[in-house]
Amino acid sequence: MRLEAKLALFNALSKLLLVLLGVVVIPPIVGRVAVSHTDERLQEKRQEVLDLIRRDGILTFVQGEEYADYNILKQEYITLTALPNTPQAQHAPHPPRIFVEPRQVDNQIEDFRILSQQFSSNGRNYRLEIGSSLATVELLTATLRRMALWVLVIGAALTIFTDAAFAHYLLQPLHRLIARKLEGVHHPSAFSYEPLTTTTTDFRRLDDSLNEMMRLIQSAFEKEREFMSNVSHELLTPVSILQSRFENMLQDPELGHAYSLKIVDSQKTLYRLRNTVKTLLLIANIENEQYLREDTVSLAAVLADVTNELDDRLAQREVHLLEDLRPDYVLPRANRTLLFTLLFNLISNAIKYNRWGGSITVTGRPHPQGGYRLAVTDTGPGIAAQHLPHLFDRFRRFQGGASAPEGYGLGLPIAKTIAEFHKAPLTVESEEGQGTTFALWFP
Repeated sequence: MRLEAKLALFNALSKLLLVLLGVVVIPPIVGRVAVSHTDERLQEKRQEVLDLIRRDGILTFVQGEEYADYNILKQEYITLTALPNTPQAQHAPHPPRIFVEPRQVDNQIEDFRILSQQFSSNGRNYRLEIGSSLATVELLTATLRRMALWVLVIGAALTIFTDAAFAHYLLQPLHRLIARKLEGVHHPSAFSYEPLTTTTTDFRRLDDSLNEMMRLIQSAFEKEREFMSNVSHELLTPVSILQSRFENMLQDPELGHAYSLKIVDSQKTLYRLRNTVKTLLLIANIENEQYLREDTVSLAAVLADVTNELDDRLAQREVHLLEDLRPDYVLPRANRTLLFTLLFNLISNAIKYNRWGGSITVTGRPHPQGGYRLAVTDTGPGIAAQHLPHLFDRFRRFQGGASAPEGYGLGLPIAKTIAEFHKAPLTVESEEGQGTTFALWFP
């Protein structure tokens, strides 16, 4: 998962956790706020009533023993009740108290939040009660709860989008760095040393580190390339000299037959050494991207050239080759010489390890998901399953569990290297006694 996606997911989960926490915590807090608000309103109304009584007198409100006033919906009320005069009531302080108690209103009993206070006026004791229906408090609580939850949810959603947008903005230099300097860079020569434009110190340090690391890698590649060139030159030159000397010695009429045979064996050894050096140099050059992919190559045309080259070997072992490419596939950017070597090695191996009088089938079909599959199938003894993972290792030779009678096991490694150079994976399927299939998957 990308870093930006992880950050967005973390922000979303943290906001979701915040919303869930709000769902748990907000209701009791809102309930306390609503009750506190109701109590403040009751205290304010108590003070207003007492101010009116001091201004207009108690008799303005209480004509008999009690005064009661309800609003039209019976959700709030005010009562003034005359109390019997006692010496204790006249001198004892009576602070207001707030409590919840049921009251009967129009033959219905409802719970009210009630403020009650006793006071004296004109030498007589009275009790003031101001009540607010709990239904009103619950309505206020529900309203505040909904508002708080909606604000929390909307705020969380907005912060998720803003955090995601800000993270995307902050990570844009990293995306450019990956796209420009990491993706598709298979060789130091394709690396871009252009400095990254960013104000983030960490990204700038990363860019500088990548540039410095790639310079070191490119220097190592250049040294390896120079080393391979020098080695090939230093090895091939004395081999050529020795071959020339052996040829001159063979022309000596006084040389005995036994010595001639030894010289011929030495020439074969030198010939194999020269081919091995050239093969290793070819692999190194391919891996170092020293070949160009500028040819438009038809697989059918290359296959025809390979068949012409191997006609004698096919006839010698009486192996029948069947070509079935429907349709032909044309690579727009390839190296014809390397593709020839690739198919030559695969078909040559299929001849070498085939049974006498067997067959080789080369099939080519478009893949349903795109691309093209070219397969080389032989009727040989097959390859043991334990050898398949090491089939493309250098200097390994396996066929039917036994070593090949000739060669140094570099044909398939060369084919694998050329296939990777053309971004065409090379796979193998084999079953003992049923033959072997090598498949190329061209993009």
